[in-house]
Parts: sequence; structure tokens; C-alpha cells
Amino acid sequence: MPSFDDFLLQPTTRRALASMEITEPTPVQAEAIPALLAGKDLVGRSATGSGKTLAYGIPLVERVARDKRAVQALVLVPTRELAIQVNTVLGKLAISRRLATALLVGGRPYGNQISSLRSGAQIVVGTPGRVQDHLDRGNFALNQLRICILDEADQMLDIGFAPAIEAILATTPDTRQMALFSATMPGWIATLQEKFLSNPVNVDIPTATGTESSIEQIAYQVPQEQKMAALCALLRSTGGESSLIFGKTKFGVEKLGKQLSRLGFTVGTLHGNKSQRAREEVLTAFRQGRVQTLLATNVAARGLDIQGIYQVINYELPESSDLFTHRVGRTGRMGRQGKAITLLAPAEISRWRRMARSLGQTVVLQRLALDEKALTIPPPALPEDPGTQEREQEQAGKQPQRIRNRKLPAPDQKRARFAQSEHDGAAVSGRKRRGAGKQSRFERTTRRREAQAFAATAVPHSQEKA
Repeated sequence: MPSFDDFLLQPTTRRALASMEITEPTPVQAEAIPALLAGKDLVGRSATGSGKTLAYGIPLVERVARDKRAVQALVLVPTRELAIQVNTVLGKLAISRRLATALLVGGRPYGNQISSLRSGAQIVVGTPGRVQDHLDRGNFALNQLRICILDEADQMLDIGFAPAIEAILATTPDTRQMALFSATMPGWIATLQEKFLSNPVNVDIPTATGTESSIEQIAYQVPQEQKMAALCALLRSTGGESSLIFGKTKFGVEKLGKQLSRLGFTVGTLHGNKSQRAREEVLTAFRQGRVQTLLATNVAARGLDIQGIYQVINYELPESSDLFTHRVGRTGRMGRQGKAITLLAPAEISRWRRMARSLGQTVVLQRLALDEKALTIPPPALPEDPGTQEREQEQAGKQPQRIRNRKLPAPDQKRARFAQSEHDGAAVSGRKRRGAGKQSRFERTTRRREAQAFAATAVPHSQEKA
């Protein structure tokens, strides 16, 4: 088994890896790091969660000159969330060598990004659209670029970034090193490889034996009109563990999130119509366990590393078998145990069977027995922070008597209000301030009505305690 001691790394890089508690390279790291350290171009393919970021991140920080205040390394990724994640990992390596990074993504102000570039960032991580925009504005140049990485290259093609990527690469020197990492290799990858790479090393890591067994695959046949009841039953069965639910469209995900919120589930939604701040906040809440259930479009299907997801639920089938693989790959990360459940209406079964055959998987189709009361039983409460009660008592002691004696809403109502406020947050923040008073009164009225509607369907607290 190779170790990081086998690679010619700076002592500062070794200390950074030790602080990250990373001791042994994964297979893709073991093959990619030596080739990239030697200055060779590379085309890499390996399974999700296999450690690709460090596979290129370690050679990247090693090859950047600390004394040159210009952009020397560029990492292009398809989504803002993946860019933030990659920048966080590279930042831990870069700071040990006193290197500076700049994160260039949409949904964030230009001012901070321009400041990072003008301060002499040597490493840029970003999405192709925002990177190209900064280049067109003259905010930075790539004439001193040493290494360029395309991560999740096939997804960038699917999203439509191919023209932007080619325009960006056309501004880079011929002497720069380049690496492509991709789950699949469509024709565009071959064209890009021929045009911009020179005698690349090919790293193809097969799925390790036993990786599939760490994810329990289940498919349930459910009538379309009972899908919501089936989803509620599955969420209640987790015992408070986290669930990631995939839908096909932004509107469908948002609608499903509101339905679950009204039923008392603490949920968040993630899709392209949400502001960047709202997307980051809901991901943070999900990672920290403050949001138990995350509903997402395929924006969360690839690249994101969220540890400890108990189950992934395909509420709707994705468009391709590749997307299905990436969705399922959000659970069972790095060999951990996970569960992937697919809910299938009768009209979807034939397409599902074709998809399963193309993946070479055998998943038994089962029927899910549903309780008629599945939509009226509230979910189990999330564990309460032990310090919450003490803080509330301390605050209550500072309040006037009339406030301390005010009747508090039931815990289920508070969860419903929190979830609903998460859905409304992005829209509220974008409205003009002159309507803030009316909007505030509208929200208070809406939340009060929703809490009353939920209370009418929920099991009374006296019955819950019994």
C-alpha cells in the first residue's frame, strides 16, 4: 500500500495532510499524484467519493510558486457548491504554503472576488461562466498559468459550459499543464483532449470490490397518488437520520418541500432558482443536522461531499443512468453503509428496468405497505440541544412578566415555521425595502394560518406523551 511518504512533497504539505487526518492515498491519488508532480497531462476517471480533489490538489499547490503574485493554477467545476467545496480543500493546503486562493462563482458580489484577484491570488477555483466574465472584464489574466484542472468535465458539457471552457483555455499558454477528471468520457472530452492536452497519462480506477455492497438498493412500486404517503413513511422510519431526496424540476422540488413542511418535517430545498446565500445556508444546516431532510434537483447529485447521509430517495427518476449513479453515490461515501431507495409509479417501471440493465444492477422491485394515516402522523422530533433549555430560561428571566407568561407554540409548529421560513428566505431578501412592512405582516399571517392548519391535523400532544 503506497503512502504519502512515497511522494516528493514539501514538509508544509505533509503537515497540512496530517492536520486533515489524511494518512494514506486512495487509488486515484496514488496514480494521479506522481504523474501530475512530474508535470504530465492527465485524464482521470474514478468513482464518486474516491478522493479526486486531493489527487489534483496536492500536485497543484506543489507546482505553484509562492513568490509570484499572479494566477498560476485554475480549477474549473460545474456548480457553485462544488467550487466552494474544492476551494475549502485547496485552501487548507494552500495556507500551509502561504499561497492565496480566489473563489469565482455566480450569486456572489464581484467586489470581494476582484479584491482577491488584485491581492495576488495564485490559485483560482470557479465555474466557467463567472471565470470567463472576469477574464472579459480584464480583472485577471491567464498568461502565467502553470496548471489547469477540469473537474467533473462531463457534467460541464451537460450544463452547456463547453464554449466557455474552450474560450478560457484559448487564453492560456501552450506550456501549461492540464488534467481532466470525468466520470464518463463523452465525445467532447476526446475533442478537448486532442486539442488542449499533450500525451496525457490515463488513470482509470475501476469501482473497488465491495463498494456496491455498502449501499443497500431498494425499489418500491407505488401508485402515483400514494407517492407522498410512501415518502412520509420512509422519512419517519429513519429514526432522526438524514435523508436526501431527488426530484427532477426546481418547481417540483419546491412544491414537495412545502408539502413536507406543512406535515411537520424540517426540510430544506436546493436548486438553481435559490440565491447563492440560501443555497449555502441550507447545505450548512443539512451538514450540521439542523435540517434533517434535503430536497434537491441534480445540482446536488455530483461532487458534493456530505458525510453521513443515511438514505437517498429518488422521488422521481433522473434522465439518465449516469445521473442515477451519481445520485446514489451521495450515500455510502468512501465505503460507509448507505441506503438508496427509488419510488416507482407504474408508468416508470419499464424505464427503470432499462436503466438498471444499463448499470448492470439487479434490484428486486418490491411493494411498500402504506398506513392510511401516513399523511397525518407527525414525524419524530429532532434531538434538542441540551443547552437550549438553559438559554431559554436565562433569557426568560430577563424578560418582562407579560412576555414570560405568553403561551409558546408547540414544537411541531415551530419546526413547520422554521422550514417555511427557509423556503421564503431567498424571495424575501430580494424584494425592495419599501414593501418590507407589508411583506412582514403577510408572512406573519401566512405562517400563523399554516401553523393552525397543521395543528388541526397533528396528533395532540397529550396523545403523543401517552
